[in-house]
Amino acid sequence: MKNILVAASGGAVDSAVFATGLAAARPLNAHLEFYHLRVSLGEAARYSPHVAFARGAGLRHALAELRVEDEERSVAARSAFASFCTQFDIPTATHPSGYRGVTASLREESGEAAEHLARAARHNDLVVLGRHTHGDGFPPEFVDYVLLRSGRPVLLAPAKRPLTLIGTVMVCWKETPEAARAVAASLPLLAKSRHVVIANVHERSHTASGVGDVMRHLAWHGIDADVRRLDGGAGSAGERLSAVARECAADLVVLGAYGHSRTRELLFGGCTRHFLEDTAQAVLLMH
Repeated sequence: MKNILVAASGGAVDSAVFATGLAAARPLNAHLEFYHLRVSLGEAARYSPHVAFARGAGLRHALAELRVEDEERSVAARSAFASFCTQFDIPTATHPSGYRGVTASLREESGEAAEHLARAARHNDLVVLGRHTHGDGFPPEFVDYVLLRSGRPVLLAPAKRPLTLIGTVMVCWKETPEAARAVAASLPLLAKSRHVVIANVHERSHTASGVGDVMRHLAWHGIDADVRRLDGGAGSAGERLSAVARECAADLVVLGAYGHSRTRELLFGGCTRHFLEDTAQAVLLMH
């Protein structure tokens, strides 16, 4: 895990997203490619309710405001990148140089947000995103789209700036290909972690959880893990796993992104949706 794409929206979530990217990059001496996408005017208008109902002079005024907001976000993203590199003494680089530490670069493009983010993510080992907030220029389902279309793990930043991601890592295990891919994607961080917890929710439909096999797999990578089995209790699987994450003081949750809809590809299962919306911990997801 050597090159990490970090979304730079030019909005309020950037502080936590940048800190999460740095927390992932530091133990791995990785390169951070900050990526600012100037969302197309048409897309920005689609996700701005006041524009949808505007007509005539009102529409022209609303579109002019969107152009101003886009320029302001672009300026804010560049400024935040420069301040971030100065604050943490991170050198800029566009090519590998042999430098033993975190490096950074800034890239700016224009276009459809979700499509461009997914494409950019494909050429990196990991993509760091923030949850959608109103006014950041991104469509509300962009995280879903990147998860489905990029083929890369997505690291969602928590609401508060994390100091580390490798104190305690909780792996949510289910005997599925998605969970296996999530574990494989997170191995570089798991190998650097001080404590790994495998959390498994017992389900009647699965005769074997595979937890023991996961522990043996991790052991071959020099990773010792504890197990937390959730055999019953109130609440959904997502709620119960979140409770365990809080009890463990997990810095990072690793989770397979499970989709259950054949007709709507952007609809994820309840457990995945819970962690997409819960901002308490950083979450690494893989579809």
